[in-house]
Amino acid sequence: MIFRAATRRDLPAVLALLADEERVTDPASVVVGEAYERAFADIEADPRNEVLVLDDGEAVIGSLQLTYVPGLGQGGRERALVEAVRIRADRRGGGLGAELMRLAAERARARGCGLVQLTSDKRREEAHRFYERLGYVRSHEGFKLRLEP
Repeated sequence: MIFRAATRRDLPAVLALLADEERVTDPASVVVGEAYERAFADIEADPRNEVLVLDDGEAVIGSLQLTYVPGLGQGGRERALVEAVRIRADRRGGGLGAELMRLAAERARARGCGLVQLTSDKRREEAHRFYERLGYVRSHEGFKLRLEP
């Protein structure tokens, strides 16, 4: 299993993981539009952002995005924000998600981050149990404000 930064070539596979959590989506069927191209280019150019993938040598089977947030809390250390965690539907249950999260936390620790945080949709109860098994604690209540064009 290879844990690495995503490349532009991985974009269809990452979008396929994000498209449907319940089934395997063929990356070849994913339309990579201009907005996704722009977003990926922005992430790739920003030293505080990265999309990371798990690659089994044949396909991308997991991904997440890490954003390093500077702040005055945590003794001035950055915090790592984990977003969009996905393991391909047919590969779940074998510890790959735990490994992906472990590697992401290890990467954040090596960077000097004081903490790793994430948010999860309230409806994703199975995901919440997964994060708690990994040692994540429900310490805050989150709020969002959608900004529609």
